[in-house]
Amino acid sequence: MIRLQDIDLNLLVVFQLMYRERKTGLVAEQLGLTQPAVSNALARLRLALNDELFERTARGMRPTPFADSIAESVGYALSTLQDGLNYQERFDPLSSDRSFCINMTDLGEIYMLPRLMAYLAEHAPNISVSTVRDQGQSLKEELETGSVDLAIGLLPQLEAGFYQRRLFDQDYVCLMRKGHPYAEETLTLESFSESEHIIIEAQDTGHGRVEKLLAKSGILRVSKLKLPHFISAPYIVAKTDLIATVTEKLALQTAENLGLIVKPHPVDIPPAQINMFWHRRYHQDTGNIWFRNLIFELFSE
Repeated sequence: MIRLQDIDLNLLVVFQLMYRERKTGLVAEQLGLTQPAVSNALARLRLALNDELFERTARGMRPTPFADSIAESVGYALSTLQDGLNYQERFDPLSSDRSFCINMTDLGEIYMLPRLMAYLAEHAPNISVSTVRDQGQSLKEELETGSVDLAIGLLPQLEAGFYQRRLFDQDYVCLMRKGHPYAEETLTLESFSESEHIIIEAQDTGHGRVEKLLAKSGILRVSKLKLPHFISAPYIVAKTDLIATVTEKLALQTAENLGLIVKPHPVDIPPAQINMFWHRRYHQDTGNIWFRNLIFELFSE
């Protein structure tokens, strides 16, 4: 049995950072240590836990199965301890220079980042934001390690084991240019099927369920262009007679500037519930609390 009194807690801090970064140099830089000091700390922890913990590979340090099995518990324990030691510390957005990372799609960036960054410029000028699009297991790990603070979207893979809060429902519409042959008509199932379409194959996002629903409905579409993301679709629609199935928020944001028309979708597509997710390890983190409350205040409906 491993006893806590036999382990230097500083070694667990090194372990947590190595599990997240996978590079000795990055861990040393963040802790203000030399690389030999980091290697020595890992050697001591290996001896105490009787496991290699990390194996050197061409792509960095790869955790052993034992390291994977204890990583979440170690991280949670360290986070809880830090929260306990700093429970009276307030997060001051005006003076903080913290960087927050959000996992979101290009749709989320278009809809949310202009308003978010404008708010931060006025109320939290030293705070910065970055975004990523990781999905699946890697997203779970990044939320757990803290390299991603929040995830926003339709993410059913995060519904178990993560905190979540509803932001809004996402409806789907059809987008076409003002000069489109059906611009002045009601878009029926027949005219929808006869038209040429942009098919957006946004893998591992909520839009995948929309494409599956359209396919199951037996509706045939003339596919002229397939895209992996939404961001260019309105610009292409503006110059062609192609129709795109997009979210209502994207359509309304781009329609006026690009001369587009937004049509109700002829297929009954259930709205997608967009949630904000975070890991339980950071539920009491004062900065994370402030940031997710800000997101909720700005975008909840």
